[in-house]
Amino acid sequence: MKKLHKFVLKSYAGPLAMTFFISVFILVMQGLWRYADDIVGKGLDVSVMVELLFYVALQVVPMALPLAILLAALMTFGNLGENYELTAIKASGVSLFRIMRPLIILTLFTSGVAFWFSNNVLPVANLKFYTLLYSVRQARPELEIKERIYYDGVDGFRIKVNHKDKNTGMLYDLIIHDHRDRINKNINVTMADSGRMDIDEKAGVIKLTIYSGITYDEKVALGNKRMSDAARNMYRHDEFDVEVVQVKVDGLDFSMTDESTFKTNDRMKDLTQLFHDADSLQHRTDSIAGSIHEQTSTYHLNKVRYRYKTDSLYAQAIDTLDVINVDSVALSLTDKQLHEVMDNALRQAKSNKQYVDERLTQYNMEHTKLNRHQMEQHRKFTMPIACLLFFFIGAPLGAIIRKGGLGMPVVISVLFFIFYYVIDTLGAKMARESVWPVPCGMWLSTVVLTFIGAFLTYKSATDSAIFKSEAYGKVAEKIVRYAQPLIKLLLKRFKMRSRTFEAIINNLETKHKERIEKRLNKRNQQQDI
Repeated sequence: MKKLHKFVLKSYAGPLAMTFFISVFILVMQGLWRYADDIVGKGLDVSVMVELLFYVALQVVPMALPLAILLAALMTFGNLGENYELTAIKASGVSLFRIMRPLIILTLFTSGVAFWFSNNVLPVANLKFYTLLYSVRQARPELEIKERIYYDGVDGFRIKVNHKDKNTGMLYDLIIHDHRDRINKNINVTMADSGRMDIDEKAGVIKLTIYSGITYDEKVALGNKRMSDAARNMYRHDEFDVEVVQVKVDGLDFSMTDESTFKTNDRMKDLTQLFHDADSLQHRTDSIAGSIHEQTSTYHLNKVRYRYKTDSLYAQAIDTLDVINVDSVALSLTDKQLHEVMDNALRQAKSNKQYVDERLTQYNMEHTKLNRHQMEQHRKFTMPIACLLFFFIGAPLGAIIRKGGLGMPVVISVLFFIFYYVIDTLGAKMARESVWPVPCGMWLSTVVLTFIGAFLTYKSATDSAIFKSEAYGKVAEKIVRYAQPLIKLLLKRFKMRSRTFEAIINNLETKHKERIEKRLNKRNQQQDI
């Protein structure tokens, strides 16, 4: 039995490692494609790019590991079934569970490592990644001006170059639009024969030196409101041989942002921090809900007693906390007092509404944070359990389909994973928006996978042929045989109804022909007359 276990483990370890690295590579490329606009053209060092790739690879492990386990289990048991090795092992009296036993132990160990990774490594990787990504986003783009395309990498300017010498860095046939005036744009345009752009990273300045050009400026006409229409349409132009423009720009050099900015996010915390912060958020949401309930249900007796302390009826009702009869109070007040009471009530109602709206906004914000923290708590457990469930789906399914390699297993694995991802995303969305309780939304995909895995494991252990057309043909024959009397009855009724329908149609056509003949006869008679 030990040799069999070693054989199964050896057959499983290779595909698991291969599919894991392939999945990580594909998901990393997909992640980089998402952030391509934030990375390309920033002039980043190789070390920064390598660090970014490393953190992206750590982030995609929770998605790559279950997919790799599913694909490896399918390939392993598919190969064993295709080469009739699985049949030989079963024929010797070894059950499917005994064959799977060493792989189940390995998968349990892998799930434990996945839980440790999700709780200890992934929060740190998320913190490092988002800090680095934010720093990259804040960095200024590299000054790569393309020919015959407007460049807006310098704030307040748009630059177009007809030709660029890559060796000397000289720019020829320049058009520069000065948009530093946010109100009146495109009223200052410079056209020059040539120029060059230099960067002083220490001073944080971009120096633009242009030669043999003309500047057209309309600010003089726009600034003088007393000028006539003809004068207002005039502009000033200045010719120059050399002109130097310096623009102060922040963030020319890459600098890391402080990590403490992102530490409050739920994805940057382990279980201990999540439970602690979730408890604090629950306390705050309960406090806000209590203040809203108090504001909407409790009457401010002290305010009322102070305002109407001379009214014996008010004072008596307030002191004894009796229900106030509104009609009696209204009849006991003068018109002036009644108007004052109504104005105060309207003012109090508006104040209460404003207070409740503000507190509701705070409550929704805190409740959303609480939901995210609770979701992250459950996600620490759902990912390791998904690894185990995907094994119990892949291994029985591979034994049933008996197809190895990277053909059929890859197709089935991708379809199963997409199905799992859609359900998991749906459940997470329902939990985040408080449509469902957080546990129901986060464990929805796990429950679905449990039923699928149990069904496939049972079918594989009992050697049920669920993917053979002959089995479904026999089931269809049984259904047709038992449903034959009902089908005959339905066909008979359909024929009767079709005959009745045909009779109705014929009757209508006959009446229509008779009506037409009467009209023709009547018209002929009128013509004869």
